[in-house]
Amino acid sequence: MIAYQLSVFAEDKPGQLAHVTGALAKAEISIRATTISTAGSSGVINLIVDEPKHAEKVLTEAGMTVHLKNVLAVLIPDKPGGLNKLMQLLYREGININNACGFVLECSEKAVFVVDVDQIEKTEILLEKNGFKTLDTEALSAIEPFHYMKY
Repeated sequence: MIAYQLSVFAEDKPGQLAHVTGALAKAEISIRATTISTAGSSGVINLIVDEPKHAEKVLTEAGMTVHLKNVLAVLIPDKPGGLNKLMQLLYREGININNACGFVLECSEKAVFVVDVDQIEKTEILLEKNGFKTLDTEALSAIEPFHYMKY
């Protein structure tokens, strides 16, 4: 199953993330996960949101440079070597990882690794053939990591 990730390209300066979060909040779009990286004076804000196509429109209309891309949200065991099994499979098949983020769903049980790869169709077939499950956008947006913890 395919999920979506938004990449927002911005200058590396104060207020850029606030501009993104403000536009999404006003549109009542929920951010489910984010990563931010910079190089020199530029940065990329990667977002997993509950309404990716609407978010792309909202952010574009707010004057931002946005790219909506297909990603795979792979369920993996939350135990030593859980991610390695996936990585070794992708490596053996010559699949390059362009971008990724991960988080735990249930401690010592399940995690999700969201991955942007260079051969998404091949990877999707390969994952299914090797017993990996993937989440679509709706399922990815509905998960609640650490729901069992008291804060």
